[in-house]
Formats: sequence, C-alpha cells, structure tokens
Amino acid sequence: MVDAILNKFYRPSKFKKNGDVKDVLVVALPMLMSMSFDTIMTFIDRLFLSKLGPAEMNAALGAGAVQLALTMFFTGAISYTTAMVAQRLGGKKRWDCARVFMQAVYLSLVSVPLLYLTIPLGHLAFGMEHLPADQLQYQKTYFNILMFGGIINLVRNAAPCFFSGIGETKIVMKAAFVGMLVNVACNFFLIYGMGPIPALGVAGAAYGTLIGNLVSTVILFAKFFGKNCHDRFRTRYAFAFSWPLTKELLQKGIPSGVEMCLNMAAFQLLILMFHALGPESATASSVMFNWDMVAYVPLMGLEVASTSLVGRYVGARDGAAASRSTYSGLKLGWGYSLLMGIFFIFLPGILTDIFKPDAAEASAEALAIFAAARPMSIFMLRIATFYIFVEVLLVIYAGALRGAGDTVWVMFACAIMNWCVAGALYVAAYIFHLPPQYAWITVVAVYSTAPLIFWLRWKSGKWRKHVMDKDRLAA
Repeated sequence: MVDAILNKFYRPSKFKKNGDVKDVLVVALPMLMSMSFDTIMTFIDRLFLSKLGPAEMNAALGAGAVQLALTMFFTGAISYTTAMVAQRLGGKKRWDCARVFMQAVYLSLVSVPLLYLTIPLGHLAFGMEHLPADQLQYQKTYFNILMFGGIINLVRNAAPCFFSGIGETKIVMKAAFVGMLVNVACNFFLIYGMGPIPALGVAGAAYGTLIGNLVSTVILFAKFFGKNCHDRFRTRYAFAFSWPLTKELLQKGIPSGVEMCLNMAAFQLLILMFHALGPESATASSVMFNWDMVAYVPLMGLEVASTSLVGRYVGARDGAAASRSTYSGLKLGWGYSLLMGIFFIFLPGILTDIFKPDAAEASAEALAIFAAARPMSIFMLRIATFYIFVEVLLVIYAGALRGAGDTVWVMFACAIMNWCVAGALYVAAYIFHLPPQYAWITVVAVYSTAPLIFWLRWKSGKWRKHVMDKDRLAA
C-alpha cells in the first residue's frame, strides 16, 4: 500500500525543484516509517515487560540506553556512509557507492571486539545508580545479551546506509517492517512463554530484539547483492578493501561517532538521575521517555533524508537545492510533531495507563508505585509537547550539516548542548531539590535554546565551502 502511494504521488518526474517537499518525501517517508517500525519494536518490548512490573520496564529502558551509549560511537561513525554514498551518487561515481558501503561493513566487523571491551563500563554505570536489587539484575541481563549480540547490531546499523545514500529507502522500510513483525512475535513467546517455550522475561525481550534485527539485516544484504543493485552499482565486485575510502569514512565519521556517543551518554545520565530519585520518579520518567521515543525516533528518518539529500546536492555542487531540502524537511517535521503534540496534550492519562502493570501478574507494591507515578507522568508528557517541536530543528539542521561534511562542528555543538541539559537536571533536582516534574521543565527550557545555534550555523553558509571548493576544482 505504501509503495502504491509513493509511486502515485511522489515520482521524481513530477518534481518542480530539487529539494522541494516531494523530493524530501521520496527519501524521508520510507525512512520515517522504517524508524517508526523500529520504535514500535522497542515500544512493544517495554510494553510487554511493563505487564510484569515497573522494575522490568525500567530495567529495559536503563539497560537499553547504556547499550546505545556504548554502541553509538561505532554506529555513529559508520553512519557517515550515507553521506559518502550520496556524495558519490551526486558526483556520478556509481561504482564507488557500493565500495564505500563494503568499507563500512568491514569497519563494523572490526569494531565488535572493541565493543565487547566496553561491557564492564555498563556494569559500572549500573552500580552508580543505586537501583533496587531486582531491577539491577534485570538490567544486567538485558544489557549483556544485547552487547554480546553486538555483531548483529553493528552490521544492522550499517546495512541501511547504502540505500538511504542512493535515496532508495523503501527497501529499508520493508526490511524494518518484517524485522518488527518477527521481533514482536518472538518477544510475546519468549517473554511470557508458551507450550515448550519457557517464560524468559527480560532475557526474552533481548533475544527477540536480536532475532528481529538479524532478519532485517539479511533482507537488506540480499537486496544489495541482488541483480538490480549489481547491474547499477557492481555490488558483487565491491569486496576489495580501499584504504582511501576507509580513511575518509574514519575522518568524517569519527566526529559523528563521538557526537552520538556523547549525546547518548548524556541521555543515559538523565535517565540515571531520574531513576536515582526513587521508584516513582523512575516509573514516571520511563513512561515519558518511552513516549518521547515514539515521537523522536521517526524524526530520525527525516534526519537521514536531510543527510542524504544535502550530501547528494553537495556532490552535484547545487547549494540552492541543498538549502531547499533542509527547509522542506523542517515543514514535514513540524507537521508530524503537531500530530504527536495533540496526543501529548489531550491524552496523557491514556498514554500513561498503557504501561499500567497487569494486576494478575504484578505485586501490590508495583501497582502502588505506578499509581503514585501516574500524575507525575501526565504532567511530564504535557511538558514534552514543546520538547518534540524543538527536536525537529535539531535533527534537520544536524542532518543537513552532516550531509555537507560539517561533522566536527556538529559534534562539538551537540555534545555541549546535551551535557548542559544533563547539568541543568542535576542542579534542579539535586542542588535545588525540585520535584522531578519541575526538574523536567528545567531540562526542556535549557534544551530549547540549542536550535538557535544550529540555525545560525546553517544561516552562516559555512557549510557551502564544500560546494565552492568543488566548484573551484572543477574550474
């Protein structure tokens, strides 16, 4: 059905200008849906676990955030593959597109042993949270399984980069959809158990995630080596190692990796500080961050589209189209955030109650914790409405600047912003001892100042030097 909609309304032959809303939609809509499927997959994991009790749900959020923080350096560095592929497509170097992607796969494989070495850091972080004994045990279990399955996660994050770089994101969407279905089915049976399958609880959620990711990765590689891609990009001849391409990927990708790692570490610190305020605060913030993920992760599809299109137009030396695609992405992002904002403002009670523990499965203590956290969660969700509008500016401008190769500036700006936000929460909650919901207002207020910096950087036009340099070389 989605294919029919795209083919009818968003054909490139109907474009009036490169970079207009339709141009962005062709790349962004499948990526937005792909990210949505990933969000649904994670959301359902935590929803299933919430029926067992708040400790299981909070453990999945805390462990998942630490796992992402430790993985983000590698996945962030490799994600620059999207921009490199797009730049070579724009520069009419099609055969190099597949070669760039294979270098990303090799880097993913080499990174696995390094990722394993970071596992003790995760355990150290958990020890600093002073968690209840049951949540700590669940958290370590979930974390260890995901980390030891790191080879699946790293290659899975590299796999979509080729297709997003060439602008053919529908296959990414289809692979994510199948992976989501597999994950949801596996989680249901593995978490609760059925017949000969034992109830594995938190461990089952982690195994289901890895199985779903593996299936979507296999689909993308099958497409990459298929006849259509091979005829256009010589994908079956792209296995040779290329130091120049690997060097460029490292030089431009490492700043992105450092940025994403620092950002995720700051986000994990937010979760840690909210959880350390007590089980009610932990539960309320977990509900709020789960719904924030629903609002935010699909926006990453727009970020990928922004990186891909700006990279392509920079490669083609078309700065005007790069600018248009960025502003078109903002329009689409605000439309989506408006829809989510309506739910956050008018239906926060319903959104919160979705995570209510099952009375037949959970203890009386768990039910009491949720009841105490419910008013706090409703308040935080309403405040998050403004937060998600701010996120649109950040993801679009950050994606555009990365596509233009301005990765070092984005790294510093994002890292400073996120750590200032974490510092603001510490001051509000631990120095001034504000209640968690009012400390959340402080977080949103500080976070909302960041878009001005990104807008000024884009407005300054310094990213255009990548276009102008190529113009001079061509002359």
